[in-house]
Amino acid sequence: MQQLAALRPALPILLGAAVMLSLSMGMRQSLGIFVPPLTRDLGISVSDFTIAISVQNLAWGILQPIAGAMVPRVGFRPLLMSGAFLFLLGLVLLTCAHGLPMVIVGAGVCIGAALAATGSSMAMAVSVRPVSVAQRSLVLGLVSSAGSLGAMIAAPLGQVIMQHWHWRLGAVSFIALALIMLPAAWYAGRVDRLPRPAAPRTSTGVEMTASQVLGMAMRNGPFVIMALAYFVCGMQLVFLTTHLPTYLDLCGMDPMLSAKALAMIGGFNALGSLFFGWAGGHWNKQALLGLIYILRSLTLVWYFHNLPTPETTLIFAAVMGFLWLGVVPLVSGWIAETFGLRWQAMLIGVAFCSHQLGSFTGAMGGGYVYDLLHNYDLAWQIGATVGVTAGLVQLGTVVFWRRPRPRLPA
Repeated sequence: MQQLAALRPALPILLGAAVMLSLSMGMRQSLGIFVPPLTRDLGISVSDFTIAISVQNLAWGILQPIAGAMVPRVGFRPLLMSGAFLFLLGLVLLTCAHGLPMVIVGAGVCIGAALAATGSSMAMAVSVRPVSVAQRSLVLGLVSSAGSLGAMIAAPLGQVIMQHWHWRLGAVSFIALALIMLPAAWYAGRVDRLPRPAAPRTSTGVEMTASQVLGMAMRNGPFVIMALAYFVCGMQLVFLTTHLPTYLDLCGMDPMLSAKALAMIGGFNALGSLFFGWAGGHWNKQALLGLIYILRSLTLVWYFHNLPTPETTLIFAAVMGFLWLGVVPLVSGWIAETFGLRWQAMLIGVAFCSHQLGSFTGAMGGGYVYDLLHNYDLAWQIGATVGVTAGLVQLGTVVFWRRPRPRLPA
C-alpha cells in the first residue's frame, strides 16, 4: 500500500499511458473479428487480409526503434499524439475500404505506424520515468496489465454491433474508442516536464551517442538472445489474434465465441501482467521469459490437438491471456536496469523489431498455410516447436551466461 501511495504524483502520467496502451493494443488485438465478414463483403481471401496485418506488424517493428531514438530529441508528447492521430486515421480508412489496397493502407500502414508511438514499448518507457527504481517492476506490471483491458471492451463491442448491423458499424465503434486515445496521449506526454535521465558515458566520461549504446547492446549476449526469442513471442500471439476467429468459424463455432475468447485473453492478460511485473522484481527476468515461451507452446499443443468446444476455447484463452503480455514488463525492466533510461525506448524498440518480424511471420504464414492446406495444423505445430526451442535457449542464458552485465545510470 505504501508503494501505491507513493505513486500518486505520477498518476496522471501513468493513467494516460495505461489508457492509451489499453485502447491501442485492445483494438489491434481485436482486428481479427472483422476477418470473416470483411473478407466476404469485399471479396478478398483470408490471406489477403493477413497481408494488411503483416504490413502492420512490419511497419510497427521497423518504425519502433526510430520512434524510440527520437524520444531524447523531440520528447514523448509529439510522438504519442501523432501515433494516436494515425491510429484514428487508419480506422477511418479501414471503415471506408472497398478493396484490399485501402485495407492495407488503413489497417496495415497507418495502424502499424501508430503502434510504434502508442504501443507497449513507448508506454513502458513513459511509465518508468516518473517512478523510483524500487517501484519500476510494480509500475511496469500495472501499466502493462491495463494494456490488456482494451480487448475486453473492443472485441465484444465490435462483435455485437457487427452481428446486429454491419462490420463497418463495428469499425465505427473502434473509431469512437480511438478518439479517447488523444487526451490519454496528451496526459502521458506530461512526462516531458520531468528532468531528463542521466546518459550513459564512455570510459573517458563523454556521453554515449545512440549508435554507441546500440553497439554496446548488440555485443551483450543476453540482450541479443532475448531479442531473438522475442520473435517467437510475436509469431505466436499475432497468429492467434489474426487467425483464431477464422479457425473457430471453420470449426462451426458461434461467431460471438471468438469475441469472448479475445475478451478472456484481455482479462487474464491483466492478471498475468500484474503477476509477472511483480515476479520480475523477485526472480530472474530472463528465466521467467523462457518459462512463458515454453508454457505458451504447451498450451497451443493442448488446444489445437483436439477439436475446439466453447469450454476448451475459453480455458485456452484464459491460460494464453495470463501468459500474453507478461513478457513486456520483463523485457522493459531488464533493459532499464541493464542499460539505463536515456535510450531505453530505443533499445526496447530494437528488441521489439524482432517481435514484429515474428508477428509478420505469424500473420502471413498462418494465412498462407490455411490457403494452401485449408487447415491450421502445420501452423500451430511450427509455432509450438519454435516456442519450446526459444524458451529453452532463453533459460540457457541464465544457466550458462555468466559474463557481468554493464551497469549504466538508472
